[in-house]
Amino acid sequence: MSDPAPRMLDLDAVATDLAISRAQVYALVRRGDLPAGKIGGRGQWRVRRADLEEYIERTWAATASWIADHPLSEGDDEVE
Repeated sequence: MSDPAPRMLDLDAVATDLAISRAQVYALVRRGDLPAGKIGGRGQWRVRRADLEEYIERTWAATASWIADHPLSEGDDEVE
């Protein structure tokens, strides 16, 4: 039997999941884009897995909306 996914993740685990740096995750948290809380006496940041999944869904929806509003025209083949 496998262990269930952890309910809360530290910023390093979130960074790994999103394939971005810990500093980028911290910026998302500080801007309020990704809900997080400080846990314990040392104030360790934690992100609930459910909030991370909701953030990912919002990001995909926003990207889909942006793509719909900015269709690719002929010659627009640059990758950002």
